[in-house]
Amino acid sequence: MTATVKHEPRSRPRIGSHAFLMLLLAAFLAPVAWALVSAFKPAGDIVSSPLSFDPSAFTLDNYRAMFQDVPIGQGFANTAVVLVFKGAITMFFAPLAAYAFAKYRFVGQNLIFGAVLVTLMLPTIVLIIPLLLEMKALGWVNTYQALILPGAVDAFAIFWMRQVISAVPDELMDAARVDGCGEFGIFWRVIVPVIRPGLAGLGVLTIMNIYNDFVWPVVVASNERMATLQVVLSTLAQNITGNRIGADYATVTGELLAASSVALIPLLVLFILLQRHFINGIMAGSVKG
Repeated sequence: MTATVKHEPRSRPRIGSHAFLMLLLAAFLAPVAWALVSAFKPAGDIVSSPLSFDPSAFTLDNYRAMFQDVPIGQGFANTAVVLVFKGAITMFFAPLAAYAFAKYRFVGQNLIFGAVLVTLMLPTIVLIIPLLLEMKALGWVNTYQALILPGAVDAFAIFWMRQVISAVPDELMDAARVDGCGEFGIFWRVIVPVIRPGLAGLGVLTIMNIYNDFVWPVVVASNERMATLQVVLSTLAQNITGNRIGADYATVTGELLAASSVALIPLLVLFILLQRHFINGIMAGSVKG
């Protein structure tokens, strides 16, 4: 008796879906591409013929003028300091807190975790005044402490990592305890290697959130010496017109595009290099605990 093998029809490429996705991609990337290209055009051409494309006329004048008129280097330096220290605090303490919520049972566990989730629903503007008064009482206004510590252990990061850690089998932890491993050793030697995709996804999101943060830095760091990159970009037009007498609209637009392009490049490079880890982290964080 001969068994018949059924061959499933090959799935045809969904041309319509691919075309729609390509149109969406073009719609999202078109403004970014225009800004990157226009930053190399003479300032007058950006205003007079914004859609023109003449590589022979490309110049670095907008970038040279921008670096002279705008303290963008100081903004990058301040953002880097905040990114390193605040990011390190988030990446260390948020998984620890999530580990406790996911793998331990203690009195008031659900109540405390619910309170953490409630903070996600509070608008940032509601917390600004109390935080600012607290920073003033501590004497931390216009300091790195004020830029780094508030919000370093983020509620979303705790929730994200709890979802990831909940999927780790308890048998791994029990086996480590039998081998004589301590509780922190279990976290460091057993849990962390397993949740690396989730940590990578959280790392990318943390970097993007800190890098793009504007509301809190502009409130607590009014001093130009402590301004982060996003604050510098927000006051870019004022800096240009203040440092250059007679700066017109075309000059401001050209330097603004140059500064925006410089600020955009690190995030683009980061996402291109870490997109695989970011996607894996998204999938890891979607597991139900």
